[in-house]
Amino acid sequence: MNGIVVVAADILVGILLVATIISSVKLSRRITRLKADESAMRATIGELVAATDAAERAVAGLRTTLAECDRDLSDRIDLAQRQSLELGRAMEAGERVVGRIERVFDATRRALHANPPPAGSQPDEARASSGLQAAIAAAQAVADRSARRVESRAA
Repeated sequence: MNGIVVVAADILVGILLVATIISSVKLSRRITRLKADESAMRATIGELVAATDAAERAVAGLRTTLAECDRDLSDRIDLAQRQSLELGRAMEAGERVVGRIERVFDATRRALHANPPPAGSQPDEARASSGLQAAIAAAQAVADRSARRVESRAA
């Protein structure tokens, strides 16, 4: 009976050893797969870190570009505002010049109608032509004076 117990114990130990070997092989395969997955995860993490760095550099570049665009736009807006003010001043000066020219023409017309030349001294065409020439000369003088004033203000 002793012999049967020893043989039964040896068979039981053999079965347990076979079960241990099988579970060890299974665990070894699982560990190999986990290591392969770990390598893949490390590669993926490395790629993510590289992509994050590239994205951060791109964002920094975009911020720099945005700041430059903002400065350029601000400069252009300032220039446009200055030019708009200058244009407004020039238009006002032009309107004043036109007003003066109108007054000169009106004064010339009134002077021609108020002081007609003596009868027979000049034909109507010559009288109108000389009056028109006088008005043109007066208007040109006013325009020249206004242009000099505008130029002196701009300087």
